[in-house]
Amino acid sequence: MQTDPAPRTAPITRPTLADVAALAGVSASTASLAYSGSGPVSDATKERVLAAASELGYAGPDPRGRSLRRGRSGIVGVVLEERVRAAFLDPVKIQMLDGITEGIAPLGAGLLLLTDTGEEGGNAVGIESAPVDAVVLVGCSPRLGHSVEALRRRGIPAVAIEGATGDDVPQISIDNREATRRGAEYLRDLGHTDVALVTLPFDAARTRGPLTPDLERGSTADTASERLLGARDVFPHATGRAAAVSSIEEGLEAGRALLADPAHRPTAVIAQSDLLAAGVIQAAEELGVAVPAELSVLGFDGIRVDGLQHDLTTLVQPSVAKGRAAGEAVVQLLAGEPPESVCFTSTLHVGDTTGPPPRSPSAAGATPSRP
Repeated sequence: MQTDPAPRTAPITRPTLADVAALAGVSASTASLAYSGSGPVSDATKERVLAAASELGYAGPDPRGRSLRRGRSGIVGVVLEERVRAAFLDPVKIQMLDGITEGIAPLGAGLLLLTDTGEEGGNAVGIESAPVDAVVLVGCSPRLGHSVEALRRRGIPAVAIEGATGDDVPQISIDNREATRRGAEYLRDLGHTDVALVTLPFDAARTRGPLTPDLERGSTADTASERLLGARDVFPHATGRAAAVSSIEEGLEAGRALLADPAHRPTAVIAQSDLLAAGVIQAAEELGVAVPAELSVLGFDGIRVDGLQHDLTTLVQPSVAKGRAAGEAVVQLLAGEPPESVCFTSTLHVGDTTGPPPRSPSAAGATPSRP
């Protein structure tokens, strides 16, 4: 039995403003004014146009055409230093993204998240080809210089949240060195002399392990270096461990190394992020080291860490305000108004993870070497 061929379906086409105007019985210019609400159109005409748009399924002007007319993509790129999944596990990054979204609101632009991990097969090429009008470089990255150079070659305006970028890239920063110094002075005033450090990564390879002079000298990470200097202003001989990324897991690994030998344990740890500090506390709990009775822990960020059963002593930074300032700087750049760099101030929050050092031979003795 012969069957009729299946009927061909007409291709689905996007209704246009001209279609809406024709159905409503008005000119295209009147339909545009009625739809946007930007002109002197009577309520009756506006209702007729909106009813026609609803009937046709017209969703508004094609943003691609509007972008082409403006000569812009309508997209602001945000470059993260790690994989997106890892960034979304860090409350600091989420707060900064919220702030950036608030800051660029006047543009009506969308955000495009890019990562620059330096890994083969990653999207470093995306930084060099992504269709963006401007870029915000987010936080603490040892590959910041690479990203800045890629954007300079393309002529894409950029704003950096922390990191030395040169005079042509406005910087939104915080008082990393001064804030860490205040935290270190607080520990010194409590009586601590034997202090270890757990730092953010210093180099593009994200070298994990003991702090060494070579690692410190070769640093390409401004945030890690400035926070290290702040601690060394108070404890000039302090050493410790470098983490590969800001995470609880990295802090746990560093804490295990620092606390493994009971005869050579510090009485306090200065961690360069709250996530790292939470990992150090977890390592202490595993080893039966009481916080703060036997070990004081100081963080940096002022975030809520899920699962942490302590009120962390930390240096609170205004992450949302930093992001908002970066977004506002992007708006100024795209308007042809060069923005000023901004530096925010962090505050010391004293929680229950710090106290006087324990009275023991290891606390009273000379500063031991670190693993």
